[in-house]
Amino acid sequence: MSTEQSPAGTAPQGRRTIPLTEITLPHQCPKPVRMYVLARAPYFAGLGEEVLEGIDARMSTLTFAPEERLYREGEPARALYVVAEGRIKLSQVSASGTETVTDLLVPGELFGAMSTLGRTHHHQTASALVGTCVLRIDQNDFRAVLAEQPRIALRVLDDVADRLHRAESAVGSRSTASVEQRVAATLLRLADKLGEDRGADGIMLEVPLSRADLAGLARSTPESVSRVMSRWKKDGLIDSGRRWTALLDRERLEELSTAGT
Repeated sequence: MSTEQSPAGTAPQGRRTIPLTEITLPHQCPKPVRMYVLARAPYFAGLGEEVLEGIDARMSTLTFAPEERLYREGEPARALYVVAEGRIKLSQVSASGTETVTDLLVPGELFGAMSTLGRTHHHQTASALVGTCVLRIDQNDFRAVLAEQPRIALRVLDDVADRLHRAESAVGSRSTASVEQRVAATLLRLADKLGEDRGADGIMLEVPLSRADLAGLARSTPESVSRVMSRWKKDGLIDSGRRWTALLDRERLEELSTAGT
């Protein structure tokens, strides 16, 4: 669910510990930022200002420092979140105990779970990749919103069906796509969500992603991803450094992402 970036807001400051092992703090995320983000979140896009005001009133606003967790895989799921500022990293722990990154979320994207959305426990761990502000609505308040706004309820149903379809498609893709295809597709997806077009210098991804993180997103291994990235860097398709990657030849990467399909 890619979205437009929100306007600049106040940087996260201070923090306190609250129950359920969440380390958060009330954050004065400016109302214009909250309304901007809600207006672009998939469930709420296109709703009138009065409706968005009502949804905003039901939400709490929290901030997290880099690497702080919002919730852990396996914990009871009781809330829906919207990224307001910053970046959220979703991850799962593999059978071997290794953390695998499954997605990166930007302002306007929804995440979390609740029984209303078909899940009673979190299937992933959510943590802040950078200093991040999120909006949170608990299950009872979200149910009230659905009862008041049938349009949102229909969007939720469509989203649940779409997620099931994408999950099934991902299983088939992992079994047939090559490592190069998966890495190219992952870089292109990240470029669409997080990239900054710098003309002749390519599309810049200024995100603190390790090779292991990229491997998780591409459903591959760090070793395989490193080999592919090293070859592409030598061939001039990409460039990279500490905490950044640049896509220098998007057209070629698009060809590689669909090769053999």
